[in-house]
Parts: sequence; C-alpha cells; structure tokens
Amino acid sequence: MKLLIVFHHRFDFWNVPLWFAERLRKEFPELQVVRLTSYDGVEEQIRDAEIVITWSLRPEQMKGAQKLRWIHSPSAAVHQLLFQEVVNSDIVITNGRDVHGPVVAEHVIAMIFALARKLPQASRFQQKRVWGQEELWHSRPHPREVAGATLGLVGLGGIGRTAARHASALGMRVIAVREHPEKGSPEGVEQVFASSQLDTLLAESDYVVLAAPVTSATHNLIDAARLATMKPDACLINVSRGQLVDEAALAQALRDNKIGGAALDVFVEEPLPASSPLWEFENVLITPHTAGLTGKQWERQYTLVAENLRRYLNHQPLLAVVDKEKGY
Repeated sequence: MKLLIVFHHRFDFWNVPLWFAERLRKEFPELQVVRLTSYDGVEEQIRDAEIVITWSLRPEQMKGAQKLRWIHSPSAAVHQLLFQEVVNSDIVITNGRDVHGPVVAEHVIAMIFALARKLPQASRFQQKRVWGQEELWHSRPHPREVAGATLGLVGLGGIGRTAARHASALGMRVIAVREHPEKGSPEGVEQVFASSQLDTLLAESDYVVLAAPVTSATHNLIDAARLATMKPDACLINVSRGQLVDEAALAQALRDNKIGGAALDVFVEEPLPASSPLWEFENVLITPHTAGLTGKQWERQYTLVAENLRRYLNHQPLLAVVDKEKGY
C-alpha cells in the first residue's frame, strides 16, 4: 500500500518535515511512504497511491489516480481539493481542523485584547516616540475591558469551540451561529443562532470572529450590508479565509468609522498587496497568516495521521472526515 506525501510551499514551515515520513515508515512498515518536495512527477507517483497527504491537487494530476481512496489535508480549509473529480468519487477527505484549533484560538484571544486595549495604535505612537495617552483615550472606541463584552462566533469548529471556552473564562458573553443550531451550545457558549440569524449576532456583538470554512454560502459573507448591522464600536476578527470578507466594503466601513476596528490574519490575496487600503488604518491589526504557527504543528499533525492510519488499516471510521458536499 502506497502513501504519497507531496508538499511545496514557499514558506518552509508549511512543508512536511523529513522526520514525518521517516517516522511513518518505522511505525507502519507495511506502507510504502514516498515524500515529494515539489509537484514535479506527482502524476506518475499518484498512479498507484492509495493515500495522499497534501495541501492541494489539481484535476489533471488526479487523472491516473485509480487506486486513491483517502486524501489528508493538514489545513482546516479543503476548498482547494473539492473539484468534481474528488467530490463525485469515493475518495475520503480528512483535514487538520482540530490540529489548528488550540493555537488559532489563542491568536483570537490575543487579537481581542489587542483591539480592546488599542495596542496597534499604541505601537504606532511608540514608533513615533509620542506619549499618546490622551489621544488613545479620546479616539473611538475608548480602551475597554474584555470582561462583560459580547463575543460573536461565526463557526463552531475546532477554532470556534476552543475560543469560546477561553473567552467565557475571561468573563465574556459568547454567542455563535452554526448551520445546525439543534446540535446545541458547546462549553462556554451562552446562545446559538441559526445561520439565517447572523444579522442578530452581528448586532449584539462587540467582537465578531470569523472561523467558518469557505463555501458558496460563506463567500463574501461579511459585505457592506452585514458591516452596517454591526455596532459602531464593534471589531471584526478574521482567522478563517479572506474570501469570507468583502475587503473593499470593509475598507469603506473603516474609512467611514462604521465599525470600531478589525484584526485580520487572512486575505483574499496573500501576501496582502502593498496597494491594499487595509494597511492604512490605525485601528486595524494585520498579521501575515500567522495564527496557525506553532512549534507543535507537525507533531500534532503526525498524531492525527498516525491514528487515522491505524483506523484505516483496521477498516475503522476515520477522524476529521470532511463532508465533501458541504465543504467542511
């Protein structure tokens, strides 16, 4: 049985380390483990592969993959794999949604504190060697406390559930929207709304966190109309994918002081172009898609992959299976 690992990313952190493949070979000697560090030759190697671990594949690379039964994406997002040749097949997709939950949820909390205490603005004053105490207080929104504020979560996957527990422990009121509200409220969540009630959540929230997958229903989910429903001092936080936000509408809302600020880790185009107006705003915190960065990343990925390999070899249900029709 052949397992193909293929990664090629300009940022080395996202390329599977050599030890990952070596450990799989030792723990699963019945597998032929092939590790590619570029997509050169992937069409040939995938022909007899039963399992593939990768960020993405193209339809033309799948043409000869007659034995392929399982694809694992270390990313939580899998929209890049959901072309018809995969969706209409018996190929199972698993992802790393629960791997990223702990660290991205911490990033969310850091962003909330940074916005509440106006750290982006304070950092700019520091760079200018300006004592900006009065300016920080008098500019909108005022520095504020996190305890007692309302956090609105859009998405209750691994990131959303973990962020809810952290925020609740800090004294925040946590509300959320999910596609199936009948599943109930996870730990730390006071109230769950249906997706159709997103505007209600936006109107009640002091901080709105986007942690939902990219689907046809979530593309440009936060547009001009949705931004207009938010409180004038509320802040938008996006740790999902840039496609969830109409960036032009967000820039206009910030320019018109319609919302209090934003913290953004993901963008439609990455790296974010220097021409983007989002760089201009003092009340916007930009992080370069670093919410998922942690030294524990690949160890956590290995734990998940190894457990799923044991299940696969024993014909047991896999963990973190993606619903290919829903996209997550």
